[in-house]
Amino acid sequence: MSGADRRPHVVVVGDVVLDSDVEGRVERLSPDAPVPVVDVTGTRASPGGAGLAALLAAQGARVTLVAPLADDAASHQLADQLAPSVTLVRLPHEGPTRRKTRVRSGGQSLVRVDDGGPGTPGEVDAAAVAAALGSADAILVSDYGAGVTHHPVLRSLLADAARERLLVWDPHPRGGVPVPGAALVTPNLAEARRGASDGGPAEVGAAEAPPDVLAARLARTWGARAVCVTAGATGAFLATAGTEPVFTPAAATRGGDPCGAGDRFAASVTVALGAGALLSEAVERAVADASAWVAAGGAEAFRARDGGAGRHAFGAPGAEPATSAGGARRTGASAGAGGAGDGVAGATEGAAIERLAARLRSDGGTLVATGGCFDIVHAGHVATLQAARRLGHHLVVLMNSDASVTRLKGPGRPVVRAADRARVLEAFDCVDAVVVFDEDDPVRALAHLRPDVWAKGGDYGGAPLPEAETVRAHGGRVILLPYLGGRSTSTIIQRSALARAPRP
Repeated sequence: MSGADRRPHVVVVGDVVLDSDVEGRVERLSPDAPVPVVDVTGTRASPGGAGLAALLAAQGARVTLVAPLADDAASHQLADQLAPSVTLVRLPHEGPTRRKTRVRSGGQSLVRVDDGGPGTPGEVDAAAVAAALGSADAILVSDYGAGVTHHPVLRSLLADAARERLLVWDPHPRGGVPVPGAALVTPNLAEARRGASDGGPAEVGAAEAPPDVLAARLARTWGARAVCVTAGATGAFLATAGTEPVFTPAAATRGGDPCGAGDRFAASVTVALGAGALLSEAVERAVADASAWVAAGGAEAFRARDGGAGRHAFGAPGAEPATSAGGARRTGASAGAGGAGDGVAGATEGAAIERLAARLRSDGGTLVATGGCFDIVHAGHVATLQAARRLGHHLVVLMNSDASVTRLKGPGRPVVRAADRARVLEAFDCVDAVVVFDEDDPVRALAHLRPDVWAKGGDYGGAPLPEAETVRAHGGRVILLPYLGGRSTSTIIQRSALARAPRP
């Protein structure tokens, strides 16, 4: 059985809560206060916090949950619901079970009531926890701020485990900082800004920093091997040492419920890593799962299905309805440089490129650029353009001229001439302008355009980007985009040649 097919052993460590939903009808107001009266039609309860993360991980892994559990009726209910899918290692729990009760009517929450806790772990059986951690293919720390990640014994055990195991840390504003050596830390954007702001005077401006910058900054601050900042409907930004940040866009959908999407993301990425996936692959899978989760109705919909404790296909993402299938609409800036009718400018026309940049920036917002030959436009190109456009407000495509393509790709290329290639690209809603350059790389054009973001497809092989220094010299950032495997112009040409070849 291949690493991608086997069910890894995932150990989840964290704070558990009991999520309860009180459903009812609202048909009148209370006579003694201007509040709705809810006539209860039903109630249900299911594991939340690290309990939800464990149930989600159990859809693709064997799961052990290490968590404080109180000795009360609510805790017994939690244990009964977890038992079919999860092996429990119980820790002492200070106070009654933490509960979150939502009162709902017509699919909308009216109020949430929290009680119980504090949930701080009592005296921990270090040997039992160490044994569980030592058997894991991957560990997920699901922090819900009740005290697990502050406990000195547990922190020491987790720090030891991070040196020997794949450890994913899903942080919480009230929780402890991730232990050094974590394979991946997964803050959302608000948590990332808070974490970066806690870094001291050098981190001034963290609240305004973009997600890719925050991810790289926090990887250094926390001593993590990688940090992935999840930015809701936008997607996720992954930073690892020695390479440019990678942006994985979330699928654009309408509606949905983002509650629990962070747990879905963390569980998916941990299971994928435990099964042997590369970090970038695991993040892409987790973004897709979180997107499907949101679209399917989030945690409330999950709880409604068999009490939330059964095995269900996951899916879902909180999607931003701002983009269509082709990306965000262009802003009205002329799609071209220097007024050429086909929207094409030569690399020698530096002044024209600068005028284009000024015109686009006059509307405000972030200027993004990407580049390539775009000889035969295929699905991989479309994915790159749409992802690049999600990074800002205006997208300019820097496209190799015919002579440049011939030098890079050899005789017979390009298949499609520059004017036609530019016209196809300009037809995309996500593209504001196309600039053609004659050199072998876009460095000179970038020096005139000075984009805020240079978005590069992740198929460049990991070699240093020759244009990165130019982009950064003008205050820009470099972000990599996921590579859509199996799609390339060369492959399309080869398939076409084979299809035309006479059969023996």
